[in-house]
Amino acid sequence: MPKTLNILSGGAAQGLVSRLQAAFEQQHDCRLQGSFGAVGAMRDKLLGGAPCDLLILTQALVDELGRQGRADAASARPLGRVKTGVALKQQHAPVSVQTPQQLQALLAAAPEIYFPDPAKATAGIHFMKVLQALGLAQDTSRHRTYPNGAAAMAALAQSTQAEAVGCTQVTEILNTPGVQVTGVLPAPHELVTTYTAVVASGAQEPELAAALIATLTSADAADLRARCGFD
Repeated sequence: MPKTLNILSGGAAQGLVSRLQAAFEQQHDCRLQGSFGAVGAMRDKLLGGAPCDLLILTQALVDELGRQGRADAASARPLGRVKTGVALKQQHAPVSVQTPQQLQALLAAAPEIYFPDPAKATAGIHFMKVLQALGLAQDTSRHRTYPNGAAAMAALAQSTQAEAVGCTQVTEILNTPGVQVTGVLPAPHELVTTYTAVVASGAQEPELAAALIATLTSADAADLRARCGFD
């Protein structure tokens, strides 16, 4: 029976992992079992005892789990930097969000604003601060929040509101049919997050986990990482 490699990962890496999954499973005669979502939720799963061989989380969380003895810090390798983007429905004409004023105008006019969990998701926590800075946080009737960015973008794609807007990591926007990246959050509201893969300390398949880290971070996968939204 093939071995199972259990992954707990931020949603930002789901597109990259899924594109490499079939070839990796065939090469290593294994099966990837992944949970992808808000990084805080993934940390909670790990601490709650969920089976885990490989973690893909923000560098800050990897460092924290390393200090707690939950991750093998020596195995950690960065996948790359991910910017936080602004999403529109696919059929919407692109809109510039290069200035805070342009971003504020787009969000103020939007009938719905889709974004991930403002308590546990990296992009959601940050975007709520952006809304507060732009004076738009109080109008919660337009806010549509979901457990993670992938779910938020899927909901945006299905929205009947043509002018609806979303915000999450660009990787999750690029991985969702029906939505597009219209731009990234402008200064001083930008957010760039480094995502890092690391072997979990309690891994049942540490060698497979290390092999997947090598695949995800390899030079051969550089173009794919870029297409998936990693700098």
